[in-house]
Amino acid sequence: MKLTSSAFENNAKIPFKYTCDGQNINPPLRISEVPDEAKSLVLIMDDPDVPKRLKADGMWDHWIVFNIPPTVTEIPEGTEPPGIHCLGTSENLHYFGPCPPDREHRYFFKLYALDTELHLNPKATKKDVEERMKGHILAQTELIGRYERH
Repeated sequence: MKLTSSAFENNAKIPFKYTCDGQNINPPLRISEVPDEAKSLVLIMDDPDVPKRLKADGMWDHWIVFNIPPTVTEIPEGTEPPGIHCLGTSENLHYFGPCPPDREHRYFFKLYALDTELHLNPKATKKDVEERMKGHILAQTELIGRYERH
């Protein structure tokens, strides 16, 4: 399974437009090679580089969507995928762009193909989603972007 973006390469800088300093819209994403037996997809974007003084676990959840139909092959720029949106760290239900407080951070766009749909409350957290995914992941991939404010 693959997750790519026409806006940036893996491990490259995320363009300003997709950050809290720009338009704060999601970059275009392309999904390919989803296993035929997949029943749903999960998309998680998070930042593991948050200073511990701001968040004890060092993780900021920017975008969490589950029960995305496995037939989705692209998420156009500035659009939310079909599915159930969960609460991010900023209490956001939709994409919230990179906004590092201190230095360059890494942003992981993680995509999972599951053999089931998840039955969770829309107010679920990333932890709830990850717990329910256990034992149901058929394939996974990630796209990493970087951003530093100037």
